[in-house]
Amino acid sequence: MTPEAREALLARSHQVTFPADTRIFREHQRAEKFWIIECGTVDLDHVPGHKNAVIDTLGYGELLGWSWMFRPSTWHLGATATREVRALEFDAASVRELCSEDSAVGRSVSTAVAGVIADRLDSARTRLLDLFAPHGSGTPLAYAR
Repeated sequence: MTPEAREALLARSHQVTFPADTRIFREHQRAEKFWIIECGTVDLDHVPGHKNAVIDTLGYGELLGWSWMFRPSTWHLGATATREVRALEFDAASVRELCSEDSAVGRSVSTAVAGVIADRLDSARTRLLDLFAPHGSGTPLAYAR
């Protein structure tokens, strides 16, 4: 991200703190904010009934929330602070407006968020292979003999 894009985004943020065990958002709620975690940890979860299933754990420097970028702008998972979290909080509407007004910022934000989504999908794929695939089925073709 260019220094100018970074400054424009940071101008739309403020510091927040979530105590441990705080529910930050719930699945299917409106996604109106997002965060960059400065310290602490957050569990992303899915509630398939009454028991939360932890999908991933986020920490320092990670983006919490990307559902705000895509209609209908509702969370696909829930999030709970597992250790006290300090984060930069961004108003999604303000950032979407900035991205519309400044195409360079829009490209930077889109590229950064796409990278996060790709990393999370790859991580989920690896976890699914570890859980359900026969041993060795996740070996890349380049190494298979």
